Amino acid sequence: MTLKYRMRVTGAIAIGAIFLCTGIASAEVRPKKLLLNASGSTFIFPIESAWSNVYEKSNPNLRINYQPIGSGGGIGQLMQQMTDFAGSDAPLTDAQLAKAPARILHFPAALGADVVAYNLPKIVPPARLRLTGPVVADIFRGKITKWNDPAIAVLNPALKLPAIDVVACHRSDGSGTTYIFTDYLSKVSPDWEKEIGKGTSVKWPVGAEANGNQGVTDLLTHTPGAIAYVEQTYAVEAKLAFAQIQNSAGEWIDPDLKSITIAANDSMNDLPADFRGSITNAPGAGAYPLSSYTYFLVYEHPRDLAKAAATRDFIGWVLRDGQTYSMQLHYAPLPEAIIKREEAQLDLIAPPAQARAR
Repeated sequence: MTLKYRMRVTGAIAIGAIFLCTGIASAEVRPKKLLLNASGSTFIFPIESAWSNVYEKSNPNLRINYQPIGSGGGIGQLMQQMTDFAGSDAPLTDAQLAKAPARILHFPAALGADVVAYNLPKIVPPARLRLTGPVVADIFRGKITKWNDPAIAVLNPALKLPAIDVVACHRSDGSGTTYIFTDYLSKVSPDWEKEIGKGTSVKWPVGAEANGNQGVTDLLTHTPGAIAYVEQTYAVEAKLAFAQIQNSAGEWIDPDLKSITIAANDSMNDLPADFRGSITNAPGAGAYPLSSYTYFLVYEHPRDLAKAAATRDFIGWVLRDGQTYSMQLHYAPLPEAIIKREEAQLDLIAPPAQARAR
């Protein structure tokens, strides 16, 4: 059973008990069977699926149809105005914003993390692999090709590393998960920054590829010697082993709610007014270096009045009530200061005529 199916079917079961106990305030009355179409990030899909399941229960005339096709695909569909909003772990570039037919707003929806997962059958918990950013970069650059390479061995003196080939697995589609990973590697490896750089898609020197976080997870699971970057929820759900990563303070850090939140808090002052920032390789003790915001992208002035109001209400609910469900799916809640900044931006979402009347 795939994660996509599990999240849609079991999300309401896992979160439904809380929903029944706490209740959710109903939004304004909508036209019957109003449909919001959205697409994009597979990184955000597990929590987005749960949010939609819960939100639709208190808004029975609304349906949110989110297609997890990757951040690149979601951005492309939004730029063509094929969807009402998009999910992306990569903020839009200046060039993308300039090409958009109208102004697009960024709303951080949750905090999550990439993990560096591996398939080494003889290294199982509680044993853990440790990797630094530069070593990870050299693996995915094709400079480290064996698991017993001295650069890995010196970081893991207590482990008996096998003398087998490293298979570096990456995404084949335009991916915000790829953006987070390559953004981090560009910060810690000058060679990576010079030769490959960052983006939702890059020219990979080596390795095997698959579509979506679920596809990469499946590829890694069936490939001994594989290493891959995947969103944390997929790794936990599939019971993958993943490495401790050395952060900028020199600590070996696991991705968890605390270390992801620290990364966001340490980078708070550097987050621009439009939220297009990066929290990878955050400074300070305790921060997990592959942490990231994941965004909802929406036009400031949607053309449809009812859909504009429905999108605004849903995102507003996500920023408040929706955060209480994040931890159950291995995402960290947004900092309160960020939520307040986003709530001020929410009022901008309105059709042009309505916006002029305000």
